[in-house]
Amino acid sequence: MKIFLIGLPGSGKSTLGKHVAEKLKLPFIDLDHEIERQMNAPIKDIFKKQGQELFRSIEHKLLHQLSEHATDFVMATGGGAPIYFDNMAYMNLQGHTVFLDVSAKEIANRIMKTKVEDRPLLAGTHPEALKDQIEFLRSQRLSIYKQAQICIESNSIAPSHILKAIEAKS
Repeated sequence: MKIFLIGLPGSGKSTLGKHVAEKLKLPFIDLDHEIERQMNAPIKDIFKKQGQELFRSIEHKLLHQLSEHATDFVMATGGGAPIYFDNMAYMNLQGHTVFLDVSAKEIANRIMKTKVEDRPLLAGTHPEALKDQIEFLRSQRLSIYKQAQICIESNSIAPSHILKAIEAKS
C-alpha cells in the first residue's frame, strides 16, 4: 500500500506520516528530506541557488523513482509536489492520497514555532502577514489538493483519523 500525504507546509504531513507508517509497519519517506539527501543541500539553498523550477523537476523525478521502486510506504510530500507536472494524478494512480486540510491560522501558529526561513515560499514573510501568505498559497493550491482521494479537514488530525479514512476507502 502506498500512501501519499499532501497539504500545505505546516499541515503535519511529516509528523503524522511517521506515526501512520509506524502503525502500519511501513517505511516512511519524507520527499523533501530525500531531495536534500540527493542534492546534498537544504531545500532553502536549492531554491535560492538553483531556483524553484529545477527543484520541482528534481522533486518530480524523485517522486516517480521512489514510487516505482517501493511497493509499500507512507510518504510526506512537499507542499508543492502535487501542484507540478501532473504529480497529483500520478499519486492518485499509484496509491492513496490524503489531503490534510488544516486552517491557515493553525498552520501559521505552527510555523511560528519553527524556523520560517527554512520554508522557501514563506521565508521573509513578516509574522503578522504569515497567515495571509498561507491563505494565498492555499487559494492557489486548493483545487489540486481537493483531487486527493481522502480529504481530512481538522486542526487536530490524529494518525487514527488517517488510518480510519484509508480503511474506509479500501
